[in-house]
Amino acid sequence: MVAAGQISSTREVWNELDRTTISRPVHQWAKQNRQIFTTPTGDELKFVATILRVSHFQQLIGSKQQLMGTPVADPFVVSCAKTRQGTVVTQEQLKPNAAKIPNVCQHFQVPCVNLEAFMTSQRWSF
Repeated sequence: MVAAGQISSTREVWNELDRTTISRPVHQWAKQNRQIFTTPTGDELKFVATILRVSHFQQLIGSKQQLMGTPVADPFVVSCAKTRQGTVVTQEQLKPNAAKIPNVCQHFQVPCVNLEAFMTSQRWSF
């Protein structure tokens, strides 16, 4: 799917992956597939601003992230999917009144599934 250009993400996800402690295999995979992490377009940046205009969703950026200037990928992920007519794949769960990716997706009518639903939709089996 990567080779076929069917999977994309945003540079902000790469920035988070590169700065956080993740498993070595995940980091290696991300490095080998760096082309999926695209620079946000002007439309994506405008939509990030739209997301953050909703005061509740400003919680996506934690105070520690604000103070340290660390990457915050969540609004960029939703924006990437919205502007490219894609689907967000996340393991976060919809929670009432939360500032989580599924809540943002629901608010802005962006398709959002968990990894299992994605693999099922692709008819993957192991």
